Amino acid sequence: MNNLISSKPSTMKLKQTINPILLYFIHFIISLYTILTYIPFYFLSESRQEKSNQIKAKPVNSSPESAYRSVNSLDGLVSVLYPGCDTLDKVFMYAKNKFKDKRLLGTREVLNEEDEVQPNGKIFKKVILGHYNWLSYEDVFVRALNFGSGLHMLGQKPKTNIAIFCETRAEWMIAAQACFMYNFQLVTLYATLGGPAIVHGLNETEVTNIITSKELLQTKLKDIVSLVPRLRHIITVDGKPPTWSEFPKGVIVHTMAAVQALGAKGSLENKPHSKPLPSDIAVIMYTSGSTGIPKGVMISHSNIIAGITGMAKRIPRLGEEDVYIGYLPLAHVLELSAELVCLSHGCRIGYSSPQTLADQSSKIKKGSKGDTSMLKPTLMAAVPEIMDRIYKNVMNKVNEMSSFQRNLFILAYNYKMEQISKGRSTPLCDSFVFRKVRSLLGGNIRLLLCGGAPLSAATQRFMNICFCCPVGQGYGLTESTGAGTITEVWDYNTGRVGAPLVCCEIKLKNWEEGGYFNTDKPHPRGEILIGGQNVTMGYYKNEAKTKADFFEDENGQRWLCTGDIGEFDPDGCLKIIDRKKDLVKLQAGEYVSLGKVEAALKNLPLIDNICAYANSYHSYVIGFVVPNQKELTELARKKGLKGTWEELCNSCEMENEVLKVLSEAAISDPFFWATLLL
Repeated sequence: MNNLISSKPSTMKLKQTINPILLYFIHFIISLYTILTYIPFYFLSESRQEKSNQIKAKPVNSSPESAYRSVNSLDGLVSVLYPGCDTLDKVFMYAKNKFKDKRLLGTREVLNEEDEVQPNGKIFKKVILGHYNWLSYEDVFVRALNFGSGLHMLGQKPKTNIAIFCETRAEWMIAAQACFMYNFQLVTLYATLGGPAIVHGLNETEVTNIITSKELLQTKLKDIVSLVPRLRHIITVDGKPPTWSEFPKGVIVHTMAAVQALGAKGSLENKPHSKPLPSDIAVIMYTSGSTGIPKGVMISHSNIIAGITGMAKRIPRLGEEDVYIGYLPLAHVLELSAELVCLSHGCRIGYSSPQTLADQSSKIKKGSKGDTSMLKPTLMAAVPEIMDRIYKNVMNKVNEMSSFQRNLFILAYNYKMEQISKGRSTPLCDSFVFRKVRSLLGGNIRLLLCGGAPLSAATQRFMNICFCCPVGQGYGLTESTGAGTITEVWDYNTGRVGAPLVCCEIKLKNWEEGGYFNTDKPHPRGEILIGGQNVTMGYYKNEAKTKADFFEDENGQRWLCTGDIGEFDPDGCLKIIDRKKDLVKLQAGEYVSLGKVEAALKNLPLIDNICAYANSYHSYVIGFVVPNQKELTELARKKGLKGTWEELCNSCEMENEVLKVLSEAAISDPFFWATLLL
């Protein structure tokens, strides 16, 4: 079963520059240490490799069209987290009663804000933050109950839409729980959306009330309020902003605290409120709109509960000792699901942002602590872009070390990579070499969950080694409530996304045009179809698209056609190998996977981000590159080119030099050519 390891350790090792004689001596010491530590390891612990080789999912029957299920759900899919808790308000009530006085949501106090002038004359706002202040389960429950009652008194009716357009913070989750309790349909919009996309979402869902922050009200909503004619109430979660004369007549701005106070008075009357059913819509989640107008995905209470049930079963020892750091957009299904998993299991959730996450983050004043250093989380979700950024930043620091330090790090890195591939641990390397790197995320991370896009093998292995924890790579879509697959914590193979969760099953559908068939040998391949209670209700007010992407089988089970191409390994783990919409046929007839081209090049130190593009009228691929300023400036210096940052980016000579770097990287990577010539 060793063929399951997608990338051999030898292909991902770092290169060292050290005297050969000294290197032989060091390798001798390492070999001696390995032999001495292997003996107790062999007798005292079960090899991770043995666990990794276990069968994780099986087809339900012998037909090529058969669905694969987790070995833990072969007899039936699991869709309820706790008995009798079939709606989200019941799940929170269960958790509140069980963990009543335990800490739940934490927010750091802002001690000071100041403007810092940069060498280029720009002014950056820096903050000094204090300790985390915590709300208990009981505190959150009371605030959510009062907020929901207040919204009801403002005219919000059960089974009608209310929008939230806000950054990730405790108030977001409190507002969501209020909506779940009172059966309000929560419309979520990314805080990064542009004006037209926001207007589209608000008008399509016909909302009269919106929950937001002072900053987003001032920077985004203020200019578009007049384009949302049904809007009546704006609730700001962090205090009342200044009054503008530009607001249309009839639109009233409230603070969240004022609505809660209004609701507390109404709650004294003890009037019963409408309770949701499992089939009722809990969330209408708008996509990012990266491929066009954002679509609203209708997600029911039962969809979310099934999804978080499947996810929770894949995280061992999840409980009150865990601390989760929340910083990804709660309007994204990955973050919302992760936080609901934690909330339902007694974990603490401390809030952060990408600008305050670490000590080196852009808004943290030099010398003060970032959120991970203060919170010391044990669980964290991340998207590949963030992990790639951490990888490049650490490797840049390594390259700046002295020769001795750099070679020591590389020797330890390569040694640990070998041990990981054999299923063994390296406590000495973890304690003495990687402790400082691990402290970047607080030092206590025991599981990193990655989703949202493919994670490169090199970045995944880097996170395994330097942060001394497993990376649970997951696969799911908004349309499947984020649930599909997650790798087991003891499976350190790269390039795979794990076996189906216990809440769903997955089968592969033939795609003749792309040449993928579920009868392919040695691995069945095809378009990934996800079936189960986690598959959502479809797209809001878009029946044609719903019919195209969803269907029900003869047993009444809903299925989602993902458009992604996958293959199953012999142990039942899924590998994403292509995407139907990602393939472009060039003029000469060969197919190119643009996503794989981007993944193969974006880890270069010179590249901060890259977008590949091609069409069938040309025989080549073009790329839009966001260069790393430090690396590009250094490359220009080496080539004798001078100019401002803008001049360097527009320089034809620099374009050719960057293209040369990209071409050399592609030539040296055999997997890159397999990507181009499918």
